[in-house]
Amino acid sequence: MSQVAETASPPAGDTTYDGLRLRGVTKSFGAFTAVRDLDLDVPRGSFFALLGPSGCGKTTTLRMVAGLETPTSGSITLAGDDITYAKPYRRPVNTVFQNYALFPHLDIHENIAFGLKRRKVADVDTRVREMLDLVELETQARKRPAQLSGGQQQRVALARALINEPEVLLLDEPLGALDLKLRRAMQIELKRIQTEVGLTFVHVTHDQEEAMTMADTVAVMNRGVIEQMGAPEELYENPHTTFVANFLGQSNLVEGAIKGRGGDVVTVDMHGIDVSIPAARSHAAGDRGWIGIRPEKVLIGDPGEDLDAPGNSIPGGVVTDVSFVGVSTQYLVRMPWGQELQVFQQNTGHRRLYRTGEAVELSWRPEYAFLLDISQDASAGAEQED
Repeated sequence: MSQVAETASPPAGDTTYDGLRLRGVTKSFGAFTAVRDLDLDVPRGSFFALLGPSGCGKTTTLRMVAGLETPTSGSITLAGDDITYAKPYRRPVNTVFQNYALFPHLDIHENIAFGLKRRKVADVDTRVREMLDLVELETQARKRPAQLSGGQQQRVALARALINEPEVLLLDEPLGALDLKLRRAMQIELKRIQTEVGLTFVHVTHDQEEAMTMADTVAVMNRGVIEQMGAPEELYENPHTTFVANFLGQSNLVEGAIKGRGGDVVTVDMHGIDVSIPAARSHAAGDRGWIGIRPEKVLIGDPGEDLDAPGNSIPGGVVTDVSFVGVSTQYLVRMPWGQELQVFQQNTGHRRLYRTGEAVELSWRPEYAFLLDISQDASAGAEQED
C-alpha cells in the first residue's frame, strides 16, 4: 500500500522542501499504534485532506503536526525546519476546531485581533478589516459570537487563524457541527478562501464528499496507514484497495478468475462471462481478483436490448429492489450467480423505470471497471462510521 504520493517528490533528506513533510512518523499509545510509519508530503499552497473513519489515525496525525502530540518515532519538517519536538506556540501553524473555540466575552473584531494584539503587531485594525472582508463578515464586527449562526462562527474562527499568516492551517472536522445545507455552502467557501490566500490547508474529515469537494489531494487513512493518496477523481475512478473502493462512494465487487494479461487489457472470467479491464486499473497480483464497477457506471435494460456500453454485457438479472431518490433511481439486481449488484440510473426521462421482479440485462464500458486483489476483504470500508 502506497504511503507517499505517486508524483515525484524531493529526497527525504532535502531540507529545501518548502512544504510539510512527515517521514517514518509513528505514534503509539501503550500497546495501541495510532499512526504507523507514515510518510507524507504536503506541497506548499495546496488544499490537502486526510480522510478516514474514526480511529484511523487522521486526528492523531494532525495533532502531531500541531505539536499537541509528540511522535513516538519519525520526523516532521515544515518549510525545511524540523518541528518534530517544537512547542506548539513555536510552530508556524494554526488550528481551526469543530467547536470554533471563540471567546464569548469578546466581539468578532476582538476575537480576530486577539493573536496580533498579544504579539503587539502594528496596524491591527486594518488587518482585521481585511480578514472580515475575506470571510464576508464586515457588518458583524461588533457582535458577540453568541449572536452569530454556526456558519458565521466558523468564519470567525477561520479569520482568527488566517490573520496570523501560518505556514499551515490545520482544520479538524471544521464543518462537523453544521447542518447539511450549510456544510455544503461552507465547503465552497473554504475552497474559495484557500485559493484566495494561497496558504497550505490540511483538512481532517470522515466525510468523503467534504474531502473530495475541497481538496486538491486526498489521503485515505485506515488503521494508521495511508491506503491511497491522489487527486479526488483518481481515487474514486481508480481505487487500489477494496477499502478505498468502498469508503469513497459505493462499489460493486464481483469475484473473477484472471484469464490473460495482454498489452493494456486484463481479461477476467466473471462467473462464465469474459470481461475486460484496463491494465492501468488492475491491482491484482495473483490469478483471481475483485472486479469493481461503480453503480452509476452500470446501465440497465431489457433482456437482449442493445445498451450503449459495448464490451461487457451481463444477462440474466432480476430486479429485487427499487428506490426512487429524486435525481436517480437506485436498483438492486440479483445476478445468476446469486449476488445483488447496485445500479444507479439518472432520472433524465429517457429511460423507463423498472419494477421489482422484472428480468433485466446489465452492461458497462470496460474502461470504467477496475480489478482489486482477491486477498482483500470485499466489505472493507463499506460500513465505516465516525
